Amino acid sequence: MNSVAPRITVVPANEARWEDLQTVFGPRGQGYRCQCQRYKLRPREHFAGFPVEERAFRLRQQADCGHPDADTTSGLVASLDGEPVGWCAVEPRTAYPVLVNNSRIPWLGRTEDKSDDSVWALTCVFTRAGFRRRGVSAALVAAALDFARRRGARALEGYPMITTAAIDEELHVGTLSVFLAAGFEEVSRPTARRAVVRVDF
Repeated sequence: MNSVAPRITVVPANEARWEDLQTVFGPRGQGYRCQCQRYKLRPREHFAGFPVEERAFRLRQQADCGHPDADTTSGLVASLDGEPVGWCAVEPRTAYPVLVNNSRIPWLGRTEDKSDDSVWALTCVFTRAGFRRRGVSAALVAAALDFARRRGARALEGYPMITTAAIDEELHVGTLSVFLAAGFEEVSRPTARRAVVRVDF
């Protein structure tokens, strides 16, 4: 009997259904609780200060699911043989207020113009429980490169974990090996567990 490799497809989130994105995050767990809003907090907001429903409402506006003609969207959705299984957040770096204003991860030891919106950031790589270790993260990171390039980015950065040991404790930022395999180059290691990686187009 011949086995057929599973087919992973990745589309901009505005071309996916909102229900598919929520299927990726699931009904509980870190993805469900975060709704990819941790780096999106506005000035004087704190993460515990608004409920999951508000986070989901904001993500729905940002991703603009179900509107394929939209000019902007906040990420990509991956499917495995038609089943929604993954999400990544990829936008201009300036779209993430916490990353720009409150996080030391991207900036330690670097002199970067924080207001440069031609530099994009890949801040989240999330694979649905039960579908991990099937190449979904790799497909998302590769697709994010193409997506950012086609949208006019001059560079794309990521902030992955160096090992997988602490990923469940942290944001779903991806692993260093996945980014390097996609062609990113390491820029710095601002902490013992995190790296900054980048591709210049």
